[in-house]
Amino acid sequence: MLPSSLFKFMNNPFIELGIRHDIVNAISELGFTAPTPIQEASIPVLLSGSNDFVGLAQTGTGKTAAFGLPLLELIDFEENHPQALILCPTRELCLQIASDLKNYAKNMPNVNVVAVYGGTSIMDQLRSIKRGVQIVVATPGRMLDIIGRKAIDFSDIRYVVLDEADEMLNMGFKEDIDEILSTTPAEKKTWLFSATMPPEVRRIAKKYMTDPHELTMGKQNTGNVNIEHEYYVVRARDKYAAFKRIVDFNPDIFGIVFCRTKIETQEIAESLIKDGYNADALHGDLSQQQRDKVMKRYRERSLQLLIATDVAARGIDVNDVTHVINYSLPDEIENYTHRSGRTARAGKTGVSIAIINSKELGKIRQIERVIGKSFIKAEIPNGFDVCEKQLFSLIHKVHNVTVNESQIEQYIPRIMDEFADLTKEDLIKRFASLEFNRFLEYYKNAPDLNAPEEARFRERDGATGERFVRGNNGEFTRLFINLGSVDGFGRGEMLGYICNNTGIVGRTVGKIDVKGVYSFFEVANADKETVMNAFKSIEYKGREVRIEISGDDRPEGGNRREGGSGGGYQRREGGGGGGFRGNRREGGAGGGGGYQRREGGAGGERSASGGGGFRDFSGKRREDRSERRNRS
Repeated sequence: MLPSSLFKFMNNPFIELGIRHDIVNAISELGFTAPTPIQEASIPVLLSGSNDFVGLAQTGTGKTAAFGLPLLELIDFEENHPQALILCPTRELCLQIASDLKNYAKNMPNVNVVAVYGGTSIMDQLRSIKRGVQIVVATPGRMLDIIGRKAIDFSDIRYVVLDEADEMLNMGFKEDIDEILSTTPAEKKTWLFSATMPPEVRRIAKKYMTDPHELTMGKQNTGNVNIEHEYYVVRARDKYAAFKRIVDFNPDIFGIVFCRTKIETQEIAESLIKDGYNADALHGDLSQQQRDKVMKRYRERSLQLLIATDVAARGIDVNDVTHVINYSLPDEIENYTHRSGRTARAGKTGVSIAIINSKELGKIRQIERVIGKSFIKAEIPNGFDVCEKQLFSLIHKVHNVTVNESQIEQYIPRIMDEFADLTKEDLIKRFASLEFNRFLEYYKNAPDLNAPEEARFRERDGATGERFVRGNNGEFTRLFINLGSVDGFGRGEMLGYICNNTGIVGRTVGKIDVKGVYSFFEVANADKETVMNAFKSIEYKGREVRIEISGDDRPEGGNRREGGSGGGYQRREGGGGGGFRGNRREGGAGGGGGYQRREGGAGGERSASGGGGFRDFSGKRREDRSERRNRS
């Protein structure tokens, strides 16, 4: 009779894809019983070694094995020099890929894989390269540093893999990638893997590839079908309280919470820890040792909530994440796909939650168009619902707990004596009340945290500073444009830009609201089509300019809530001293200028007008290259 391990190996479908026996044996032990769709479709193509390749598939679908297994087949491990280079955006993903490749190749002799990333000793990495390596897995910043030291020779590189290409470009690594690839032979094969295919990724594919074989699993840029998307509308001042209530309503949550900035990440994590939650932060200011410690705790599930920035969370491959919570929506719509892809991995299901204020409804509609799925509008649960959910979660745990008979047996007589004067009903009540009373007390008189149905524009008169309710009486349409203050626009510059490109006169343009990476402006209804048509083919510094009807003015309601008379949102801007909104302060007409918190410049957290940053193709402020190399 065949051993079970050998039987499992002989029946593993990876054999039929052309993967050698010792690799299949290793991945069988890792639980690879059948290839995922991206693996099944791409491995035979890549094993031919004759084509450049573009693979589009969502996060969590097994892309690492899709390119890693063919690499192990194609590389000559008798030669001890670099033959394959894998570039990825973050150190976590770099380490994950290197670890996976070593596990796949554990039964193969002389396989040397080196991970090259920032935040740790470059000397250790140089020594590993010098000892001999066939596969280099690297972040762009650290890889450039090593190339600059002339410590590696890429003249014999046969394969280059660009993993998470969309995110590398989104992080501003295009120039670094150009420099790195210029040191590799022209006749190499380039494999590009990405979750989304924005125009920037299409351009890099065109530049570096020759007639690539393109494989798309599912519709481009769509989200995982196993993820349920929900959004909650709350007032800005209630966001943290609403977030905690959502967490309490999901007692078994094992989630990742995304914030926009490092400061916000740290603040939320510290507040949660203070309030008794098992949480910690993961962001770019942590040392590699700190990051490893946080991730170790999260993988071991001693952390229930990981609070992270987009950059820090790239490459996190943790099983059974139940929820992704967008405490702040990402600046770039495509990043939502990457965030939500942290859950529902390997065919499992998950929930992606967005906590927004009413003026962000337009962004929800944009995300829906990108991922091809509709969000469910959910209501923040009331205090009674939370208490009930927590109570029955406790009862369920008690009912299903595993009893260690041998260890607890010696204590049973004393326990029975202690409970001798209690009936079964009394015992159950008291036991359940241990947890129930805590939530009952906390949520006593808990307010409704859902945003009110009527959400109308509130502004200050520029001359008097008096508040007034602004309605456009249906005469204006509010439009979104993907240009903002980081592109050098103020209200005056934006007005001139609109008029110059459309031919409309300034008096037909209503309120202009300039944000960081996008803006809103109003135009007379009669000019709406003229403006939208005029911008269909316009680019700004090589980037396509997008104009869309804001969620507030969509025919189906957009930001307007049912029963509301004016639609829209609540906005506060500073008068003399600058107003407060979430984690941002915006200077009023007579105020001190205000600031926007953004991640990274050479000096860490910088104001929107401060130095140390630059803008990449997406128009977003980015850190200078030395800082990005340290981050990667």
